[in-house]
Amino acid sequence: MKRVLITGAAGFLGSHLCDRFIREGYHVIGMDNLLTGSLDNIQHLFPLKEFEYYHHDVSKFVHVPGTLDYILHFASPASPIDYLKMPIQTLKVGALGTHNLLGLAKAKNARILVASTSEVYGDPLVHPQKEDYWGNVNPVGPRGVYDEAKRFLEAITMAYHNFHGVETRIVRIFNTFGPRMRINDGRVLPAFISQAIRGEGLTVFGDGSQTRSFCFMEDLVEGIYRLLHSDHHLPVNIGNPREISILDFAKEIIELVGNPKAKIVYKPLPVDDPKIRQPDISKAREILGWEPKVSREEGLKKSLSYFQEKVGA
Repeated sequence: MKRVLITGAAGFLGSHLCDRFIREGYHVIGMDNLLTGSLDNIQHLFPLKEFEYYHHDVSKFVHVPGTLDYILHFASPASPIDYLKMPIQTLKVGALGTHNLLGLAKAKNARILVASTSEVYGDPLVHPQKEDYWGNVNPVGPRGVYDEAKRFLEAITMAYHNFHGVETRIVRIFNTFGPRMRINDGRVLPAFISQAIRGEGLTVFGDGSQTRSFCFMEDLVEGIYRLLHSDHHLPVNIGNPREISILDFAKEIIELVGNPKAKIVYKPLPVDDPKIRQPDISKAREILGWEPKVSREEGLKKSLSYFQEKVGA
């Protein structure tokens, strides 16, 4: 049985990755310090002999006994509300955490996939965003702690690949949604859905013309799984290229939830908020044979009961 270490295992994406690898017949070692993750997301895995859990901060030295075939590094605060509250921890997990896990991959002769982000493109001047675009990032702005942590993560990963010969993979993740997102994590989708369920105002920043592209988590996990098992070591965008304005998205959520009290309210645009966000997934299509299968509307319907339960809890 092949063994895989997944960091950030109790988070939204990490927990779904744990599920996928267990279904594929792997022994999964989940690691999380629960800074933003929750054991609720992986509670169902604890009775399984194929799963073990380490409560650990990867910014400190990481040791896992026995062999390791793969490492997936998904530990990091991942929403603006988190990394603005925890800027130092965000930088440390991107820098020290990635360094520690690359060292572990080298020691265990394991292949490592690191989770980068569309935020490496910053507030892009190129649209849609391709992997060869270097980005437009403000390193000293409020979002810089996350953007630069991920840019460093990519740089040190490439250094370990080129200098030490470590087998590395880099995924650039665009907006993703689905069950197990935290209701109050500040991201637009859980914010809109929870506001609509409660009959509150849906907070649209600026005039709502800024765009995002939302990918359902099942599609994202499939793309990550294919990338890990591919022969491609350079960054690959994984996301849904179907773009929508935030204002139209708010209207879509109001219609989905069906609460007559839900209205749109406007607030000033935050500093350095990206105005456009859409992945070019030509590389994923060509190299991985991957593209999203679940439409935004279908994914939202699949997610609604989860959010209704969480908001009502």
